[in-house]
Amino acid sequence: MKLTNAGLQNNTAWNEKGYILPSFDRTSMVQKTEKQPTWVHFGAGNIFRIFPAALQQRLLSEGLAETGIIVGEGFDYQIIEDVYEKHDNLTLMVTLRSDGSIAKEVIASVSGAYKCDQQFHKEWGILQEDLSLPFPSDGELHHHRKGYALKRGDGSFHPAIEKDLQSGPEQEHHVPSKAHCTDV
Repeated sequence: MKLTNAGLQNNTAWNEKGYILPSFDRTSMVQKTEKQPTWVHFGAGNIFRIFPAALQQRLLSEGLAETGIIVGEGFDYQIIEDVYEKHDNLTLMVTLRSDGSIAKEVIASVSGAYKCDQQFHKEWGILQEDLSLPFPSDGELHHHRKGYALKRGDGSFHPAIEKDLQSGPEQEHHVPSKAHCTDV
């Protein structure tokens, strides 16, 4: 069993191990998201994967949504390499219930995951292209946690914001500055 698109084809093995698999057409979801994204999320960490991505999975499974989430990571680029790229944008949600049982689900609602930084030219170009497509009126551009912190608890600017203020828009470090450089 491998957590990849090809690995999920052996759904019998996954089901025998107690995993809940996506019940929607993932290929169609990815294609529709590429044509008209409705949700771009900045911040690809654990909280995103278990809460917003799982919520979108429910909407897809119930036929209440047709598109997935495009995720951009502006701080920890290794997440994109080690979690998303290696596993075809699939992740696992494992929940320990109060009765001691464990629920295991493959989360497949992420259609694309990119390093949100100009130094990664190809990924930056894809993210800019996604953000330049017309968003529907109910579309969402969402920053998570580190993505919106401008100041620290003592009132001073976050170090990445300080760098942005000093270096200007061509060498941004903080997610809102990076998103601004996409001309959104």
